[in-house]
Order: sequence, then C-alpha cells, then structure tokens
Amino acid sequence: MTTLDPHCRTEIRDHMRITWHQPITMDNGITLRADVFQPIDATAKCPVILNYGIYGKGVAYQEGYPLQWEKMVADHPEILKMSSNKYQNWETTDPECWVPHGYAIVRIDSRGAGWSPGFMDPASPREINDLYQCIEWAGTQSWSNGRVGMLGISYYASNQWRVAGLDKPPPHLAAILPWEGQNDRYRDSGYHGGILCEFQKRWAKHQVVHVQYGRGAHAAKNPNTVESIAGPVTLSEEELVRNRVDAFEELKKHPFFDDWHQSRTADLSKVRTPLLTCANWGGQGIHPRGNFNGFTETPADTPKWLEVHGDSHWSVFSNAYGLDLQKRFFDCYLKGDKTGWEKQPRVQLNVRHPGEKFVLRQENEWPLARTQWTKFYLDAAKQTLNTKPGAHETHVTYDAMGKGVTFTTPPMDKDTEITGPMMAKLFLSSSTRDADLFVIVRVFDPQGKELTFMGSTDPNTPIANGWLRASHRALDPAKSKPYRPYHPHDKAEPLTPGEVYECQIEIVTSCIVVPKGWRVALTVKGCDYEYEGELAEFAKKFHYGTRGTGGMTHNDADSRPADVFGGSVTLHAGGGREAYLLLPIIPAKGAV
Repeated sequence: MTTLDPHCRTEIRDHMRITWHQPITMDNGITLRADVFQPIDATAKCPVILNYGIYGKGVAYQEGYPLQWEKMVADHPEILKMSSNKYQNWETTDPECWVPHGYAIVRIDSRGAGWSPGFMDPASPREINDLYQCIEWAGTQSWSNGRVGMLGISYYASNQWRVAGLDKPPPHLAAILPWEGQNDRYRDSGYHGGILCEFQKRWAKHQVVHVQYGRGAHAAKNPNTVESIAGPVTLSEEELVRNRVDAFEELKKHPFFDDWHQSRTADLSKVRTPLLTCANWGGQGIHPRGNFNGFTETPADTPKWLEVHGDSHWSVFSNAYGLDLQKRFFDCYLKGDKTGWEKQPRVQLNVRHPGEKFVLRQENEWPLARTQWTKFYLDAAKQTLNTKPGAHETHVTYDAMGKGVTFTTPPMDKDTEITGPMMAKLFLSSSTRDADLFVIVRVFDPQGKELTFMGSTDPNTPIANGWLRASHRALDPAKSKPYRPYHPHDKAEPLTPGEVYECQIEIVTSCIVVPKGWRVALTVKGCDYEYEGELAEFAKKFHYGTRGTGGMTHNDADSRPADVFGGSVTLHAGGGREAYLLLPIIPAKGAV
C-alpha cells in the first residue's frame, strides 16, 4: 500500500495481509486507528468482524494479561494449537482463527485509547457515534462484502447492544455477538440495586490508564510491531489527566438513574439486528443480567439466540467450543451459509453441577416454560427456608456490617435443578434511615462446606447475588415480573427507624443442580459476601479476586456513610408477612 500516512503500513505475514494503524477519520476530524487483518488476496470480498474499545489493539494478551492467559491455556490447552497466538488480544478474537476462514478482522482503538487520540470518556455517547462511523467505514471498503459483524467480550460486547439499539442503526451492521456484555450501566454494574459498585475504580487502574493515548514511550510495546501500544507521542502526566474522565468519580455524581445513565444504556426494544447473546452463570455483578435481558427484552421477531456457559470471563470465548459457536453464527449472517446454524435451538445451556461440571442441553425458550416457580419462606426464629409460610410472626436482628443471617432449607430429597431468574421478598426494619440489602443464594454439601465456582472474575463465586438499597424499594409495575422486580431508581424514600417495609430484590440469574442431601441457603446481610474457605494461588494473585465478588465491592465511604448503613436491621417473617426466596426449579424434560 502506498500512503502518505507516516504510521499506516501494510505487510504480508503469517498468511495474512495486515494493515497497522489504519486511519478512520470521524465527523469531527479526529482520526481513530485500526489494525486490519485480511486474506492475502486483496481483491477478495470478505465479511468483517469488528470491535471497538478501550484496551489497546496492540496489547499482547500474554503480556498485558498474563494471569488470565496462563489460566486459560492451562484449562483449555487446545487454544495453544489453534494458532500461533502471536496476535491474541484481550477480549477480542484471534485473527489467525478467522482470516483463513475468509474473514477480515478490524480492531479499533476507541477515542483516547491506544493509538487513537482524543478525550477518553469510557462508554460515552460519543463512542457510540464513533462506532457507527467505523462500522460504515468497514462495510464500504473495497475488500468488504458489505456485511459487518461485531464480536467481543465485556467492553467490546456492551457497545454492540447500544449501536444496534440506535433509532437508526448502521446499515452495514449485519449481526452482533455480545459475549458477556452488559447493557444497563446503572443496574448491571454501576449501582447494584442502587448501591454504588467500586468495580470501575479497580478497572481504570488495572486496565485503562496505562493504555491511554499519549503514554507513548512510557507504555508497553506491541511485540509484532515493536511500537508503543499507546500512541507515537509522549504526553506529561498532567496532560494525560486532562485528556480523560475519572470514570469512577463521574459515576459517583449520578446516584440515581438519570439522563447520564440513560445515555449509556441500550434501548433493547429497538434491537433488530440478528444476535447471539452469550452469558456466564458466574458473572454476577457485571454482565449476565444484560445478556439475559438482551434475549428477553429485544423484539420477539428479532432473530436471536441465547447461550450460557460457566468458567472465567475470557476462557470459553477463545476455546474450541466458543470458536465453533461463533463461526457457525457468523457464517450464517455474514456469509449467507446457513448449513451450520439453521437447526441451532434458540437456547443452549451448559447446566452447572458441583465440581465445575457442565452438561450441554438445548432448550427452546427463556425462562424455561416448564419452570416450577417455588417459594421458600423464611422462618426468622429458626433461620430456615420452608415451602409453607409461618403462621406466627418471627423476627431476627443482625448488625448491618456483620455476617448477617443465613436461612437454610432441609437437605434436598433428590437431585434438584435450579436454573433461571430469582428474587426475594423481605420485610425489614432498620435502626437508621436506610439499609443496604445484600442477598446471596448459596449451596452447602452434607458436611457444611460451601459450594463455589470459578466465576467470570472470581474463583470463589457463590451461586447467585442480589442487592437493594431499601430507600430505592419503589417498583415499576409495568416492568416488573413475578420473578424479576424492576426498580426505577429515580428517587430515595428514607426509612422511619423501627417501621417495617416490604422490599423485593432482584437476584441475578444462575444455574446449579443441587445433589440429594445438599442444602440451599439464603444469606441476608448489609455488606459484601466474602468466601471464608482457603484461597487458591490464582485467587490470591488476581486483582479482581475479592473473596467471591470479583472486584464488585461496595465500600465507598461517600456512598455508604457508617451512621446510615452501619446500624442494625431486623427481618420480619410469618404472621401475614410472607417473606420468601423464589427459586426456578426445573423438572427433567418429560417429567410429570
């Protein structure tokens, strides 16, 4: 390629035509940069798989995310044989697995990140505007067949929902595959049940600031180009700070679901692009709510499929199972080859069993039509869960910042599958004007040992979590469902100390087959869950390993002042106050 651009260049290597730092100019004059991987034959018309995001297109997976890489290839060694892995990049797909299959891969650094200059404002409306233009650029290149698909994890997934949900989505966007990607910035990750989550503070420190455009000579190098991963210029620390928003401090300015949050949230009712949404049972505090809602809240006539898996946030995306699923979907919608997808059931579940065992099962709908919605009523005096409500009122008081109280079922009389959305209805009184409710669904073996799993970002993730700030207890009746209360989070209604209030808490969708003789438990407390068992080495080293919450902690002193959230809480049950945990019990197919 002949070009006057001092940075853009094309070379043939590893059986691909690679263009580094391809310029894509936006409507306001800023030039974003992309790496483009395509077949050597430049005349070939290729379907395009595109991602746009903040983590740096030049960051080598193995160097930028060594703990995650090492765990992934240890758990899924086939990945080492699927390509040379020289072009692996965090949360994006491996071009060596797609270019030989006739695809072009386009990786774009978002505004202010990597090699793209500009002001860094993560998940802002400006980014979606940029993304729209990038999709249209990719769909109109001489080497493009005009069909663009989006594929990626997390950041590279959540923006798919938003661009597809625009009033006028990009004409060349033909399919999306959001793998573990939220779409409601307030409820999914920013404010769990109205409680500020600290994830973005950790996230910016570990994943964002070191790849900001202008780090230049101070940044790591791309091993394939031996260039800085963060642009050709080196700015001062003061200049860098001026060129980015403090994502966590900005989040703190918006404690209610306002226009700022709305502008960062997808309108799922407008998503008509064919989609495959892939969720993780263990993603509790960040993405699965979005993936499931992306399936249920998009229009009924949108071509859509749901897949659910376990394991870490990154591994299944890159292993043989994940790649096969992705290729069959995109072959259908980007190439027009339906042979691998036309018989794909609408729902594909990896049903979770103890011991990190998963059993593949196909279904036709979500939630499952045969679900037996079962209420387990709280007995506050005995701290048990029962299938019938108590005739007499009981109550139990706990220290809001302590271990809370745990309610337990009798041992299961048979293997029992729990798969789907959950919720809890509680009646509480507080010694202060507010209370934060953290509810955790747990499972214990006959010896009393808790069952946890490798979740998306924590190796000791419990079965399911739910949260609610009691002053945000108001419901939106139009959007609430019997198994999923929906809170508008548009105002605070303080509590009168000592008065009893009803609170309905959404619990993030999950799945577990509970063996006969094991127990299900519900813990209610006023602070984060903490796994009390021994930690493996990965859990000790991983920066998001926070004893079961995966970095999704809620300890910000400004948001949770001790004089308001450090009091005592009393739970009331029975005698007409039917406090319960609603679980989706799944009978075997064909069972009566």
